[in-house]
Amino acid sequence: MREPEARRAVAAARTTASSLGLAVDAAAVLHDSNKLTLRLLPCDVLARVAPATEHISEFEVDLARRFAAAGCPVASLDPRVEPVVQQRDGFVITLWTYYEPVPPQQLPPVDYADALKRLHLGLRRVDAPAPHFTDRVEQAERLVADRERTPALNDADRELLGGTLRTLKRTVRERGAADQLLHGEPHPGNVLTTRHGPLFIDLETCCRGPVEFDLAHAPEEVGGHYPGVDRELLRDCRLLVLAMITTWRWDRHDRFPDGLRLGRQWLDRIRAETDR
Repeated sequence: MREPEARRAVAAARTTASSLGLAVDAAAVLHDSNKLTLRLLPCDVLARVAPATEHISEFEVDLARRFAAAGCPVASLDPRVEPVVQQRDGFVITLWTYYEPVPPQQLPPVDYADALKRLHLGLRRVDAPAPHFTDRVEQAERLVADRERTPALNDADRELLGGTLRTLKRTVRERGAADQLLHGEPHPGNVLTTRHGPLFIDLETCCRGPVEFDLAHAPEEVGGHYPGVDRELLRDCRLLVLAMITTWRWDRHDRFPDGLRLGRQWLDRIRAETDR
């Protein structure tokens, strides 16, 4: 967030938590992107703050409650307050349990795969509405086609990205793998190592699709420890996910640190893969 907006977001989170009976003397910024993630002290609660124009928070809170009830290894909402989305000063605020990180910060591949497997088993017991993974691919396709949103993409790279997204969306669907509820983006940044074991966070990307789509976000070694994986499907999903995250980096509204450099680097990887 830009500095004035971030200051207002911090103030909104502090005031909201205080109004709910939580003691707040300080706020530490843990992550700053389109949302602000704060650790509020001394109550030790994790607050996620987003502009009120973002309508995904209700979806995430509902999923967090369902997933926790199904025994999924996910971060929990703070039990001291009602599990609802709070609104204040143009922001939506959700309050979560804060988990102190424990070593190792880099999860061993076998433990990562086990956590994903347990997550997927739990998600099979959850009946929740969620978009299909192809809906997210189509969002990326629309962004590639929108020259106003992606002005820095040259014609050749635009064609490469658009063609890769279209082709792999079709290829993955035609493999006919079973769909189920997925996390949607279980990359290392969305896995916490805690004394309770690995826990997945950021549930707003939840979607339906084959488990290989989730595995494609994890480090490559993780797939070797996940039972019953379709290796060719996983390979296609990895390239599809790479094309999607490359597309986000070319969005002129993207605030990912060093995003354009990564976008160029990932385009080279896509070009090498498609040439091969």
